[in-house]
Amino acid sequence: MTPPEPRRRKPPKEPVSVLADTLLARLTTVYPGPADAHRAQGSAAYMKGVAPFLGIRTSDRRALSRSVLDGTPQPEEADCTAVALRCWQLPEREYHYFAVDYLRRYVGRCTPGFLPVVRYLITTVPWWDTVDALAAHVVGPLVAADEELVAAMDEWIGDEHLWTARTALLHQLRYKEATDAERLFRYCLRQSGHPDFFIRKAIGWSLREYAKTAPDAVRCFVGDARDRLSPLSVREALKNF
Repeated sequence: MTPPEPRRRKPPKEPVSVLADTLLARLTTVYPGPADAHRAQGSAAYMKGVAPFLGIRTSDRRALSRSVLDGTPQPEEADCTAVALRCWQLPEREYHYFAVDYLRRYVGRCTPGFLPVVRYLITTVPWWDTVDALAAHVVGPLVAADEELVAAMDEWIGDEHLWTARTALLHQLRYKEATDAERLFRYCLRQSGHPDFFIRKAIGWSLREYAKTAPDAVRCFVGDARDRLSPLSVREALKNF
């Protein structure tokens, strides 16, 4: 399967950020050091050619990231925006991973106004490796912190861009008891007829995760909706039963 052609969105305006200047200067200095062309080729093939890679081992990348962040202050939202956008301008996927990790760490510093930035990241060079982390660890906390963003998720679930819809399906992935079950089930039914593997998989994954908290509710929902859900979604939803 090849990645779908992403819909181009106009990037948000990049704010001035001295902190982003510092982090990107460090990042682009230390990340190329342990680059491995052979590993890069394998990583790019595994990710279906969505982006080139430097070829850094995950453990090495995380250690380098810690060195990049050493001694730097907590960011403001403008810094988060600048870091993310500037990392996304770099072609190699490891820079995108740094941005995702940075946003996961500092999402609490961001307001609801940050959501359009995340949407841009989700729809630009999109693939499951960045989208899923942004959905569960960035979009999810933003929505949990401000219920007005629920309306945005109601919009996203019907978006023609499959990665935006997938994000809506997965944003409650870590909510556990706080999950809005009615909304989760409604989203699953809304996209139950979608032909794409990644949507069908996300439906099953979101249900399977919620089943750890409310197994009877998920079993009942799947039983009632089995004729509308794809076999893949059903298998994923009931995998732990």
